[in-house]
Amino acid sequence: MYDLSNYLKKIEDVISGGPYHDTWESLSSYHVPAWYQRAKFGIFIHWGVYSVPAFGSEWYSRNMYIQGSPEYEHHIKTYGPHTSFGYKDFIPLFRAEHFQPEKWAELFKLSGAKYVVPVAEHHDGFQMYRSDISNWNAFEMGPRRDVLGELSESLRQAGMVTGASTHRLEHWFFMGRGKEFESDIKEPLRRGDFYWPAMPDPDFQALFEDPEPTEEYLQDWLARTCEIIDRYRPKIIYFDWWIQRGVCKPYLKKLAAYYYNQAAKWGEEVVINYKHDAFQFGTAVPDVERGQFADVKPYFWQTDMAIALNSWCYTENNQFRPASDIVCDLVDIVSKNGCLLLNVGPKADGTISAEDEKVLRGIGQWLSTNGEAIYDSNVYRTYGEGPTQIVEGQFTDGIKKNFTSKDFRFTTAKGYLYATALKCSEDGNYCITSLGRQDASRQANFHGIIRSVNVLGFDTSCTWNRDETGLHIKCAAQSDYPIVFKIQTD
Repeated sequence: MYDLSNYLKKIEDVISGGPYHDTWESLSSYHVPAWYQRAKFGIFIHWGVYSVPAFGSEWYSRNMYIQGSPEYEHHIKTYGPHTSFGYKDFIPLFRAEHFQPEKWAELFKLSGAKYVVPVAEHHDGFQMYRSDISNWNAFEMGPRRDVLGELSESLRQAGMVTGASTHRLEHWFFMGRGKEFESDIKEPLRRGDFYWPAMPDPDFQALFEDPEPTEEYLQDWLARTCEIIDRYRPKIIYFDWWIQRGVCKPYLKKLAAYYYNQAAKWGEEVVINYKHDAFQFGTAVPDVERGQFADVKPYFWQTDMAIALNSWCYTENNQFRPASDIVCDLVDIVSKNGCLLLNVGPKADGTISAEDEKVLRGIGQWLSTNGEAIYDSNVYRTYGEGPTQIVEGQFTDGIKKNFTSKDFRFTTAKGYLYATALKCSEDGNYCITSLGRQDASRQANFHGIIRSVNVLGFDTSCTWNRDETGLHIKCAAQSDYPIVFKIQTD
């Protein structure tokens, strides 16, 4: 059995000896790194043992043990009874025989992404990295490769920032339904076992109700996360939901203090992503899952969403979103002081589907022309204008946004104002009402001088004029993607 005591002592020593301590007061001196605020666009990767069945979603490991669920029925029909073929039996089938990290890095670079966050450990409890804490990892089983290590090195060589995501805390309950009938999940379960602890499903919305994770489990979680930090030095650590529970708070503070102190030793600036007020506001970067904000925020934030609407991992029935829709989301998010972490789910063999690749290349092609309106940009005095309302909140990415040529989003960079039309005008006419001539004695958006208007990425010029109703632009450019007007003001 792995002895946690020495690692826990090291964690305490790092916390006590660094600039950050495990209190919200100390952690509130954290500042979001400039490199992260400039990057705007990153790639998330859900790839693991759950990619083998490729059915339902990345929650297959839990749902296959819920009697009567589609995953339960599919599992029995395809693989046999749970007593003879459980989730652990997918591990030898997870061979990743075509995994080429340098090819992934090349594709992500082409997509225009500036940072990449692979899932290091999902709810299923299988580590995608070399570990001294558990033998249930990709280095010792399945692919028998240090997936996170190899990929991180290839990404760094390609000039991208690397991160890591850990969803370990949810493993507390993730396999618990397998105890409700005859399966391969049965007592006794001990720390170090793949399925441990397989507790009953909690009330997902409750913060202080039983069953709470035990001190032993939370210490194990802390050590696992710090092992990722020490071994791979990720510049981003992403946490999924459920860590917001009250019993977790002391460990979150320890983790943040440890991470920030280690980063200070490395001379790096790092980021923690969190949901649901798990961390005290101002001590890390909030994340909105599969959703956006309706208005600009005074703080920097992140959206994580997937190319597929139905799953974070690859399944044989993924519903892929078009690249043009994702570009619209990216533009909207950036105009509101956010960044986009876009998920791709590779197949079990290590290849990325043609549909995913098409979307990534489409986004990259748009960014190669229009990236100056996105990267290194800042918010304008208003995020934009137009009739189409964004539904705010989590899990709203499935709501189709029918943008019009009157929907604009604004950013500023290097002395220019960028106005992105989220849909092309069929007749080439645009009117930006907030840039019209205004009486300087009245409250208005813009009183300055417009010197020039150009469209990015097209061999065509714009004609324009300005009156009290708006900035009127005539431009023949046509595209299925948003088009960007570069406006020189004075």
